[in-house]
Order: sequence, then structure tokens, then C-alpha cells
Amino acid sequence: MARIRLERLRHSYRPRPRPEVEGDWALRGLDLEWADGGAYALLGPSGCGKTTLLNLISGLLQPTEGRIRFDERDVTALEPGLRNIAQVFQFPVVYDTMTVFDNLAFPLRNRGLAEGEVKARVTEIAEMLDLGASLANRASGLTADGKQKISLGRGLVRSDVAAILFDEPLTVIDPHLKWRLRSKLKELHQRVRRTMIYVTHDQTEALTFADQVVVMFDGQVVQSGTPVELFERPAHTFVGHFIGSPGMNLLPCEIDAAGIARFAGHAIDNASGDLGGVQGRKTELGVRPEFVRFAAPGEPGLPVQVERASDIGRFHVVDARCGEHLIKVLVAEGQPVPEREGRLTFDARRTRVYADGWAVG
Repeated sequence: MARIRLERLRHSYRPRPRPEVEGDWALRGLDLEWADGGAYALLGPSGCGKTTLLNLISGLLQPTEGRIRFDERDVTALEPGLRNIAQVFQFPVVYDTMTVFDNLAFPLRNRGLAEGEVKARVTEIAEMLDLGASLANRASGLTADGKQKISLGRGLVRSDVAAILFDEPLTVIDPHLKWRLRSKLKELHQRVRRTMIYVTHDQTEALTFADQVVVMFDGQVVQSGTPVELFERPAHTFVGHFIGSPGMNLLPCEIDAAGIARFAGHAIDNASGDLGGVQGRKTELGVRPEFVRFAAPGEPGLPVQVERASDIGRFHVVDARCGEHLIKVLVAEGQPVPEREGRLTFDARRTRVYADGWAVG
């Protein structure tokens, strides 16, 4: 296992990328460090650079600029086979004519391990993955999730790996089975404690698997933190929008001469502190639907028109309109929702000002 450190990492698929042109770069400068034995996720939309970063770590790509270190060892120019990395891909790579046992044993035999050790390791991992009863069967008879378990097992069966990389491993799995494999993978990490990096565009997968989530957008890291930090304190408007269902409300605001944030003419209390330095920049208020509520009768608040309330079980998602702007409100089951007009209040501790996309204060 290894601590992984990325230093000023940039990558372009163009033969002569222009340093000043952002569009020439798939990755636009990353500095990250992952501790030995942690569970991490790279989260973001398609095309944001997640798989590029994973392939740089594994050695399938060489970075245009920057360094990659495993512990203190510089592996930037090393071939994949010299990095001791296990990689699990989106589509399961399984040898259908082999038995489940032989599929799992393949990477160990390839490294010349004694057959007794091979049998012990394969049996242990197969039991962890609920494949013990299928070891003598051909892999061709397995379902898609069974084949992906073999791919996971081949990554886990080696005890000498520096890290295990997962590139959207549950994409081809039936949605009803995804939660089982997610839970199994989390359980496996807690048991084997190897460094795992999991690439996905699915926030549920990332937030339930990882101790630390790296959110990527347009070739850069916009925030790295725990699931709680990403939800409660988004550092960028993209994080607020991408994580959560519904995502964060983002409302254009003005900062007056006294440094007070105003939306639709109303002063909005917030947790961003001194706003004196953001005049002239694009400023927005960010507040999650969970931290917006309807004011009680006689209580001051932002006047809105109630357009729709959608029942999602224990909550209603209410669409409230203030002028041209729609505000989402999450209302607990049993709490009253105004029929036509109401007033909204924002939890000041959970409301922040963003300037050019980045949180202030």
C-alpha cells in the first residue's frame, strides 16, 4: 500500500498544448495527497477528467507536466507493471472459459506465487465476495454482477498492491443490485484496509463508499472533503449544485456599500463574513433546500409564490418563485405548505455568498 501524492499535475491530449488556453488541457493543475489505506472517490460529470487522472496514477498515461509519488518514490515515468496497481474497469474483464477460481488466481499465478498461497488467497477473497459456492463453475455462467465481482476480486486478491483503482465499476450492474455491491465494497475496504480510489459520476456511490471525496469539474478539483463537508460547506457552486437532491439554490445577489448581501431587494443574513472585497464580481447566494423554511404567520421573510409541491415520501419538494427565480424548499411530512403565497427564511449559518463561483469567507 502507499500514500499517493500528485504535484502540479497537468495533462493534455494535444501534441503542443498552449499553456494559457484552458481548453487545451484535460487536467489543469492538481495538487492532491491521499493517505495510505484510505477510501477515496473521484466524483464529477462525464468529461471532467476523472478517468484521465486514474490512468495517470496507474501509468496507462504519462502526465504532460507534474509528478506522481507513491510514498517518497517518484513513479511518474514508471510503466504500469512496475507500480503495483490493481485496476478494475467499467466493463468486467473475465475469462469465460476459466473457472471462477482460475479467474481469481490468474494475477497470483502470473506473479509466481506458490499454489498453496494462491488457494488460500483465492478462497479468502471468494468468501468475502460471496463467490465461494461458484469457485468450480465456469465464469461464462455468471450474471453481470457476478462477473464484476470477479473483477473486484482480482483487484483484491493481491496483497502487494500500492492501491486499487475502480473506474465506474458498477455502471453495467442492474440498479437493484448496485446497493449490494456498494455495501460489499465498503465492507471489503474496512476489512483489507488498502488504498482504494473509486471513479464515478454517481453521487450516491461516491458518498456511501468514500471517506474523502474529490469533486472534479472541467479538468480541475473544485473541492476535496468528507461527504458532510461537501454537503454542508460547498466551496464552489458546482459542488452545491452537483451534490444533493435537489441541489443547492443559487440566487443572484448584490453586495451594497455596507457589505450586505441583497436578493430581490431584501437583505439576506449569511455566514460569509466580510463581503467588502467582492464588488464587481459575479455574486450569488447559495442555500440548500434543506435549510430554507416557510415563515410562521407574522414572521418576516422573502415573499414568494408557491407553484408546486412534489411528494417524495418523508418530504415535499416545494417550488417557490420570487420574480424570475425559482427556490426549492424541502418541507418535512406533516409540516404546512402555503397554498399560493408565503414567505421564506434562510438559515443564516447555512447560507453563503459565492463570488465567481467560489465561496467567500
